[in-house]
Amino acid sequence: MPQEKNFSVFLLIVLSLIWGTSFILIKQGLIYFPPDVVGALRVTAASLFLLPLALPRLKELKNGDSFKLFVSGLMGIFFPAFMFAWAQTHLSSSVAGILNTLSPVWTMIFGVLLFNQRFKGFALVGIVISFAGTVLLALSRSGGSITGFNVYALLIVGACVFYGANLNWIKFKIQGLGSLTITSVSLLFIGPLAAVYLFLATDFVSILTQTPAAWKGLGFVLLLALMSTTIANLLFVKLLSISTPLFASSVTYIMPIVAVMWGFIDGEMLTVWHLAGMVLIIIGVYLANKK
Repeated sequence: MPQEKNFSVFLLIVLSLIWGTSFILIKQGLIYFPPDVVGALRVTAASLFLLPLALPRLKELKNGDSFKLFVSGLMGIFFPAFMFAWAQTHLSSSVAGILNTLSPVWTMIFGVLLFNQRFKGFALVGIVISFAGTVLLALSRSGGSITGFNVYALLIVGACVFYGANLNWIKFKIQGLGSLTITSVSLLFIGPLAAVYLFLATDFVSILTQTPAAWKGLGFVLLLALMSTTIANLLFVKLLSISTPLFASSVTYIMPIVAVMWGFIDGEMLTVWHLAGMVLIIIGVYLANKK
């Protein structure tokens, strides 16, 4: 139906804007808080936002589901939240957004290695091209030169590895649960872990009480948790229900454009090498997922 198709396009654009904006919000949060506070606060807040949706869904769980959802929460939310925050202490938000497009490639790699999925025709070529783009980004400097290797780029690559492993874990290990249940209950299980770390192992409270400007940073991280982890996941579930997974995955290609635009507005410098790396990654991801 034309109306449904138009609504799908609308949701795709909104999702791209939300997820593409998450990297600049992390950057703003890091102005006021160390990276471990940003990661822990993001997870804690997101779990609280989805708490009303998670509690009624606990009755849907069967034997073994709790452990599987806890593992899913660690791989898909907890560890990446910290890794992106640490990475962006030495990477621009634009580059972080570009590197995030590697997630579908790692999803396919884990599917092949662990779950007997088959490579498609251009998949191997796409993987090689994507990783060439990753190396180019890791070597690129803001001054336009290619010298040294920025190891912090590996943190985002590692986060994408977790994303890829988690999607396969959900697909092949978690059966009979809806996407909303998986997301909200996973957050319910990992939220206390993040909260304990936030209040007992970081200086979050002292920073907030002794630095008035830190409340502004708190606002950025809460917005990140609300938009990127809660609302975006709810919209993505809706998009999947009225479209195809292939169409929904198109957000992967639009999101880095939004991240680059926010970086440009914030004064970040992108060289021709950064752009070349972005193009290589997007082409590689497209080929890896090409039917």
